[in-house]
Amino acid sequence: MKNHHNDAELTIAGMSCASCVGRVEKALAAVPGIENPQVNLATGRARFVVNSADALPRAIEALAGAGYPAEPLETRLNIDGMTCASCVGRVEKALSAMPGVTSAQVNLATGSATVHHSPAVTPQTLAETVTAKGYPAQVQAEAGHHMHDHSADAATLRRNFLIALVLTLPIFVAEMGGHIFPAFHHWISMALDQRLLWIGEFVLTTAVLAGPGRMFFRIGFPALMRRAPEMNSLVALGASAAWLYSTVATFAPGLLPSESVHVYYEAAAVIVTLILLGRWLEARAKGQAGDAIRRLIELTPDTTRVERNGSIRDIPVAELRTGDIVHLRPGERVAVDGVLTEGSGAIDESMLTGEPAPVSKTTGDPVTGGTVNGTSALAYRVTATGGDTVLARIIRMVEDAQATKLPVQALVDRITAVFVPVVIGLAILSFALWLIFTGSLGQAMVAAISVLIIACPCAMGLAVPVSIMVGTGRGAELGVLFRRGDALQRLADARIVAFDKTGTLTQGAPALTAIKAEGMTPEDALRLAASAEARSEHPLAAAITAAARDKGLELPPAEDVQATVGRGLSARVEGRALLIGNAAALTESGITTSPTLIAAARGWAANGATPVHLAVDGQHVAAMALADPIRPEAAETVTKLHELDLQTAMISGDVQATAEAVGRQLGIDRVTAGVLPEGKLAAIRDMGAGTVFVGDGINDAPALAAAETGIAIGTGTDVAIESAEVVLIGGDPLGVVRAIRLSRSVMRNIRQNLFWAFGYNAALIPVAMGALVPFGGPQLSPMLGAGAMALSSVFVVSNALRLKRAG
Repeated sequence: MKNHHNDAELTIAGMSCASCVGRVEKALAAVPGIENPQVNLATGRARFVVNSADALPRAIEALAGAGYPAEPLETRLNIDGMTCASCVGRVEKALSAMPGVTSAQVNLATGSATVHHSPAVTPQTLAETVTAKGYPAQVQAEAGHHMHDHSADAATLRRNFLIALVLTLPIFVAEMGGHIFPAFHHWISMALDQRLLWIGEFVLTTAVLAGPGRMFFRIGFPALMRRAPEMNSLVALGASAAWLYSTVATFAPGLLPSESVHVYYEAAAVIVTLILLGRWLEARAKGQAGDAIRRLIELTPDTTRVERNGSIRDIPVAELRTGDIVHLRPGERVAVDGVLTEGSGAIDESMLTGEPAPVSKTTGDPVTGGTVNGTSALAYRVTATGGDTVLARIIRMVEDAQATKLPVQALVDRITAVFVPVVIGLAILSFALWLIFTGSLGQAMVAAISVLIIACPCAMGLAVPVSIMVGTGRGAELGVLFRRGDALQRLADARIVAFDKTGTLTQGAPALTAIKAEGMTPEDALRLAASAEARSEHPLAAAITAAARDKGLELPPAEDVQATVGRGLSARVEGRALLIGNAAALTESGITTSPTLIAAARGWAANGATPVHLAVDGQHVAAMALADPIRPEAAETVTKLHELDLQTAMISGDVQATAEAVGRQLGIDRVTAGVLPEGKLAAIRDMGAGTVFVGDGINDAPALAAAETGIAIGTGTDVAIESAEVVLIGGDPLGVVRAIRLSRSVMRNIRQNLFWAFGYNAALIPVAMGALVPFGGPQLSPMLGAGAMALSSVFVVSNALRLKRAG
């Protein structure tokens, strides 16, 4: 739905004819506050003017009552200010609690939310609700073009870190230098009065907290007031506690026991400085995690040369319309999808398909926006623009996958929902225990601050989404698109991979694979046969003709061409009588067949090929094998799947002999042949859990849906792109291996991240509380806690970035 001033637009379900349109318009017109309803049957949308606040909900009720409900909407929000898993939980909770919202998924790594909701809820209302919770939100515009700018975040955080570092260094040197060099401590004591030194540290620390560290307090304390504490709240509490205690010790020491008069300015300043360092490194790494989508977005040029009104001129790509003729210079990038109308040449499609070899194109062939022209000047007619192009759909698919929550995320969500309140409780408990057992107010405060600072839900919140973000982006670079992020987890648990045969393991169209001739050369036999078949539309005839043209053979005209069902084709070429057909056709015509050629034909048939015989002037002179050639990468694909300890299967509607011959050549474990679509479904269900089905994504749609994970193999310009959970843009079946390897790498990476994030907290929170002290160990310094906390987030994101080399 779009709201522009008073205009509204709804997508309507159930309309099938002009009568439906009339009923929808009538239902809308009857609603007070709705004016000028216009319904389009082709697009399934209704446009109207809204003149009152409650008119839209009433219109939706009226449509449902008339039997034409408005379809739910999906809105994406860009959200600022989320820093940890607790923030994610709170934003999700706020969105899910809204009437009319059916689901909300929030992603910390991408700084975005995907919300499914009733049309009665406007996208702007969703954004306002999130903003009111302390996380500024905006409705995301077109796919991919409004990604969160991590580079701007990184630049701001770098500047803040450097300012904090300059202000903190004197404090750190003054307080910690003496521990390292006792002589330095004596020199400081003699050169400066202690109270004067503390006042100097107070000024510098206050500058750090009020300047670069202000972000923690600006976000953290309001969240605390709302009883929704998060990561910034922990930092704000820890740093302000250290600063407040030190300020009392500096200006009102009489309020503290004499043995507890110490300052911890260095802890407050160093905590903020180290966490800013961690945030800066994290933002920089997040920017790298989104590189794949950014590179896809940048594939489209800003301007292109268009033929309009008889002249060619440069215009912005955004102004292109379907039907425009675009002129493409050598080396230039294709702006949008189209069909070649002039010229021929090679186009590099590697940025979309992962295939390194340029693809030859000629008039009538499709071209895809984002690909690169070779050395030829070409012209093409625009067939798709904006969000309808293949590139835009790919970007949307990658973004959808990145926004998905994996089942493994559920555990993280449950823990982080209570994590920050529990940490605050543990900090209070630590303070109380230290005060009871040591009597030292200073030591009790240090323990509490250490617990607050070291407990980092950032790493937990990033552990899963940042791995998905990098992994799906890497998949796009390899020509593997995960339409749903959860397919990553299921594919990693795959046990058996089943393939469709035609178009998946084979090229999908018959081709001449062998020819044997007697009494003439194979080239002459092929030339005569192709001449006779040139006008036939039979697929086998097309294969013979294509083979002759590929060899550059001149085809003389054929006369008296006659095709007889079941008997083949007869014609006269160069004055000679030709008969092309199966062995029975030759025998029925009284032609004696050659034992040698018949034996060769039987051998080909045993391997799944279709033999075709040629007789010239009553003599059997040649036999040809026509088969759907196996893709060159198919055998390697099966071998590599076996190396990954996966079983392989082939399910085909082809005859048993042909299917078994292909299966034998490729080394496939089980072959099911001669099955209709229902049979394919049954075969997949019989394979049980962990089944992956690989098909061409069009006629295999039911089987793709039945398998635990469906992988569509096809070209980026095919409707296959819309039909499965995983799409291989190129036609290379090796993409299946890449997809499984990548999914395993991503899940392994997620497990490493979760182990680190949870293990870090499980190990270090007790240490911060003082668990080592009874055994002679040291009390943990808040500074070390801040360093470890910053390191945990940086570790998780850096570990995920290793996936950029996966596959």
